Amino acid sequence: MPDQLIPTDLAVAPLDREAGYALLADLAGPVAVDTLGGLDAIAPGFPDWIVTALFGGTYQRPGLGLRERQVANLAALTALGGVEPQLADHVRNSLRIGLTPEEITEVVVHLAPYVGVPKALAGLRVVAATLAASASESASASEVTPESAPESALQPEQARA
Repeated sequence: MPDQLIPTDLAVAPLDREAGYALLADLAGPVAVDTLGGLDAIAPGFPDWIVTALFGGTYQRPGLGLRERQVANLAALTALGGVEPQLADHVRNSLRIGLTPEEITEVVVHLAPYVGVPKALAGLRVVAATLAASASESASASEVTPESAPESALQPEQARA
């Protein structure tokens, strides 16, 4: 009887748990494992569902590359507001896959007329803090001099101006 409920002309949705975990490891690194472990203690099985459905499902669909998906994520999370930890995660993920600080900043600036200046400013504050923290981590990891640090990292004080 359930077969009668599934139209025969629909494409099968990918749902690849292993691919989801592999993508999450590539995209977010060890931070994701720490976050998921804590979440599983509160809501057992929920993190696995997120990884399997999102990274093993939606992200596996053809049509958009990882870069385009990250731009969409930055835009959606900024527009939504109130999800600063997730936005910061996606700023870090975007850096990991090659988006520049300038591109990340421009995504959020571009949203101002669409989502409102207050949400764009809130998003820029998250971007600025995350870029500054990432630059600081990179500098301490590789002993970068102030002269070689990226000038594009917007400081939180500048984002409020």
